Amino acid sequence: MATESNQRTITVDLVAVEREIWSGQATFVSAQTTEGQIGIMAGHEPLLGQLVEGGTVSIVPTEGERIVAAVHGGFFSVTADTVRVLAESAQLAGEVDVEAARKVLADGEASEVELRAAQAQVRAVEATISA
Repeated sequence: MATESNQRTITVDLVAVEREIWSGQATFVSAQTTEGQIGIMAGHEPLLGQLVEGGTVSIVPTEGERIVAAVHGGFFSVTADTVRVLAESAQLAGEVDVEAARKVLADGEASEVELRAAQAQVRAVEATISA
């Protein structure tokens, strides 16, 4: 995906407790928060938000395909030129075992935490397909 040379970018860091998921330049980031869906572009007002349990984060990088990750809890911090997503756990859509996630959803024995994580994984994969 090419960007126009006058389009402003932001530095994005998507980090989970266990590892860095993605870092780079982007033109847009959206996340599901406890206050609702939020979209961030360069120049956004400073903000601190709480991610929903079992949500998704979508990043439009300056180069390459849109990145979608299933995230479970955590926070994000926004400045005029930086977005830092600090998740308890996160998984890129391309890393998701969709069959295993759907099995958890169909099982009926899964805990609420497992159900939310599986729902986020399936939504992350579906978001990359519909893009």
